[in-house]
Amino acid sequence: MEADNYAQTGQIELMGDQYMKDAGGRLVPVEVVKPEHRLEDQTVRKMIGYAEELSARIARFRGHTFDDIASTLDLMAEKYGTKKGGTKGNVTLTSYDGLLKVTVQVQEQLTFGPELQIAKNLVDQCIGSWAEGANDKIRALVEHAFQVDKEGRINRAALFQLRRLNIDDADWKAAMEALGDAIRVIGSKEYVRFYRRPDARARWEPITIDLAAA
Repeated sequence: MEADNYAQTGQIELMGDQYMKDAGGRLVPVEVVKPEHRLEDQTVRKMIGYAEELSARIARFRGHTFDDIASTLDLMAEKYGTKKGGTKGNVTLTSYDGLLKVTVQVQEQLTFGPELQIAKNLVDQCIGSWAEGANDKIRALVEHAFQVDKEGRINRAALFQLRRLNIDDADWKAAMEALGDAIRVIGSKEYVRFYRRPDARARWEPITIDLAAA
């Protein structure tokens, strides 16, 4: 209870006096904390309380949604003497009037193994052997593909674009083989999305749950 009370009020009672804990872990008497800092603290704690409650509700909603979809697919599969066994793939459910739609999309989660560095070395060899000024567009594509962003992530789309290039060069072909071998599927993630439209000729409009897009 004390932990819950502190999370809500940000205050601790000791020997009948109220204290607030600062960022250094020190207990500061409430009366010496500036009013604007106390107001800011109260506002943050209030919003965090709402956010945590909403997050828990969304998590429950997501679980119920996938359970309902899986149950519906299982019931429909029984007609054909089989069992669907969950979603496990892209699924679209539509209301009878065609105005409401729920979609489930399964996206593979990819990473790249050590072969990626081998592929880069081979590509660098190709670039070094090409005549100066030749294939400038390909050079630009290569530099873009192997760049790492601030989070240390590789541009997967740019790498896949390299694999679609038809270049008659032994080192390049070896590099693309290494790049293909570097791709590792480490799991998958399911996304559920909701849509509605006013009539059958209108475009689907997403029902926004993402706070940033609301």
